[in-house]
Amino acid sequence: MTTLTTRCCIAGGGPAGMMLGYLLARAGVDVVVLEKHADFLRDFRGDTIHPSTLEVMHQLGLLDELLTLPHQKVDALTGLVGGERITIADFRHLPVHCPFIALMPQWDFLDFLARHAKQHPGFALSMRASVADLIVEGDRVAGVRAVAPDGPFEVRADLVVGADGRDSAVRAAAGLRVQTLGAPMDVLWFRLPKAADATQPVLGRVEAGRIFVTLDRGDYRQCGFVIAKGTAEEIRARGLTAFRDDVARLVGAPLPAGVLSSWDEVKLLTVRVDRLTRWFRPGLLCIGDAAHAMSPVGGVGINLAIQDAVAAANLLAAPLRAGRVGLDDLARVQRRREWPTRVTQRIQVLVQNRIVGRVLQAQGPVRPAWPVRLLTRFPPLQRLTGRLVGLGVRAERVQS
Repeated sequence: MTTLTTRCCIAGGGPAGMMLGYLLARAGVDVVVLEKHADFLRDFRGDTIHPSTLEVMHQLGLLDELLTLPHQKVDALTGLVGGERITIADFRHLPVHCPFIALMPQWDFLDFLARHAKQHPGFALSMRASVADLIVEGDRVAGVRAVAPDGPFEVRADLVVGADGRDSAVRAAAGLRVQTLGAPMDVLWFRLPKAADATQPVLGRVEAGRIFVTLDRGDYRQCGFVIAKGTAEEIRARGLTAFRDDVARLVGAPLPAGVLSSWDEVKLLTVRVDRLTRWFRPGLLCIGDAAHAMSPVGGVGINLAIQDAVAAANLLAAPLRAGRVGLDDLARVQRRREWPTRVTQRIQVLVQNRIVGRVLQAQGPVRPAWPVRLLTRFPPLQRLTGRLVGLGVRAERVQS
């Protein structure tokens, strides 16, 4: 059994894990990141890089280089609600260097972070390495047991960070308690060629019983068809032709032959909203979706994960360098990030229950809900929602 020794072992190479790994290595901390896949290519990752994350990249001196990668700028979130065009959030007045959301394939963003992290001698990234179990000595987590194509190995570390998503193997092995907040919807994900999408300037379309979202990925669009929780099998039972007809109505144009020709092209994303009551135990910390699974409402999950990573690096870099990470250090991370997480999730649950859920159950024509009508009547309110979506409740600044 090969054994590696490091200061910090991070499980998961998503936004939280890669950002934390980069920031710690930049601060002089030896770190190993374990990513279970062979690459970062995933069709169903979020592609929104929010103004707060772009501001972090500016603080790191990486913004100009990042923006040379293919991306699209979105300075306002718009949608069609019952045929009426609505602006939900306006980012143009945010006090940041980039007052817009950058739509960029997440694999490009993660590759970018990995490339820069590898320039620091203390950083190591192991692909196709998945955590199988925790190494526990007494009451303290002392590392992980992992599996890779060339066999099992161990990583001994002063701190293990679970950043391995909403199905976190680390938090399950740690026995941390999860509080579930619920969600009334799931999402069917699929691709459409741009020629099939007549809603190009619109990110979302809302009609009775249906919510449709599109993300620009350059030569095609990634589409999310929001459905009522647990109705995926019912939709499949109606048949692929009926589903194609529904999609064609939502995009406003017939689908070309060969598009959505098989259910294999449609993936189900099961939505859930939850959070850990305690994010840590001795020698272990969870951040990002492993600590708090977010609703897709507002697309702020990546934003929260990145902010978690920045806060964790700010608070833990010095203790890690000194080899003395204690419970008080880990508790400070949770205290710093738990309040913005709770506030954001509360807003998401309100939107889910009072707007999304009602739309999905609606039988007749859909009119904008009263909060949405207020946004139309008083445009300055769009700046407030722009700040909530773009910067979050508490934006973090790189200190380490």
